[in-house]
Amino acid sequence: MHKNKLTIAILLGMSSLALGCNGSAEQSKPTLKAPEQLTLKAQFKDHFKIGTAISRDQILGALPEDLNVAKAQFNTFTPENSMKWERIHPGLETYDFEAADALVQYAQENNQELVGHTLVWHSQTPDWVFEDEQGEPLTRNALLKRMQNHINAVAGRYKNRIFAWDVVNEALNEDGTLRESKWSTIIGDDFIEYAFKYAKQAAPNAKLYYNDYNLYKPEKRAGAIALIKNLQSKGIEIDGIGMQAHYSLDNPELSLMEDSIVAYAATGIDVMITELDISVLPFPEGEEQGADISLDIALQERFNPYPNGLPSEVNTQLGERYKAVFDILKKHDDKVSRVTFWGISDARTWRNDWPMQGRTDYPLLIDRELKLKRFVSDL
Repeated sequence: MHKNKLTIAILLGMSSLALGCNGSAEQSKPTLKAPEQLTLKAQFKDHFKIGTAISRDQILGALPEDLNVAKAQFNTFTPENSMKWERIHPGLETYDFEAADALVQYAQENNQELVGHTLVWHSQTPDWVFEDEQGEPLTRNALLKRMQNHINAVAGRYKNRIFAWDVVNEALNEDGTLRESKWSTIIGDDFIEYAFKYAKQAAPNAKLYYNDYNLYKPEKRAGAIALIKNLQSKGIEIDGIGMQAHYSLDNPELSLMEDSIVAYAATGIDVMITELDISVLPFPEGEEQGADISLDIALQERFNPYPNGLPSEVNTQLGERYKAVFDILKKHDDKVSRVTFWGISDARTWRNDWPMQGRTDYPLLIDRELKLKRFVSDL
């Protein structure tokens, strides 16, 4: 071979070897993983389950981004309205299982724990439930039978597919006495006992809960504990109590919440925070800040101060309030089994329209862009 050609060949070979070495070295470098995105269910996995309420539109596909966020962030779902009597059983011989079936199926496919909500409630229950064909009030036995048929049809349909049921919802007054409702008026105070008995028969493997708002109040707490102990004394299964937590930046005093968690746990049942949100908006003085959905007040500008966004200082207050709440919940994580937010994001929270239509609130941990708020990592 000619000397010049030999030199060129050697140089080319060396270049190829160098390129090969560089390529191999590049391939052998460890692949750097992007840091995992913070999720609520991961953040609290050592403490309790984290849940959210799912609406009909979300589960039936009208809001797929919402559902994707819910699946990523939470590990337990509660239907917002789809299993309430007026939605799932609107007529004597009419049932609408579309949204409920879809939610049960979705929960199973995505390993979500599902809590049914709710079997017996004074609100969102059609008038026909309590009336005969002539529009007259049913007899006690007739209403008990109607209750049993409903529970069999709904809880029985999802037997072994739904983890737990809010069997009775909001049956107490603020002073702890039994609320006067068509259930109590027609059947009597023992309608709660029958509801739990029928639920146990229809879904024998499901956990059975009582759910109510303002359960931090000492008087209402005493009434709830009396309700629990009455069921227990008669051998009627009750597995847990749901403390709805529709709070604000300054109400309630969180020591009351803590006292209630301890008191309910002392009865031997699970304690859950079931409808957590923290409103940043002022509330009309003199009105009860619980969750009475019948409350409807004309919109006033002074009760809607942040229509175009939340000031940073108020967002900081919200973060501090949530931190205080979760400090207590983590302190008692041996008693608290689940914390469920009432809604996925600020965009569609019920707080936007209660107790005044058209308000703009910011009560959840996920903002209107479906992103976790900055302070979440500090909880």
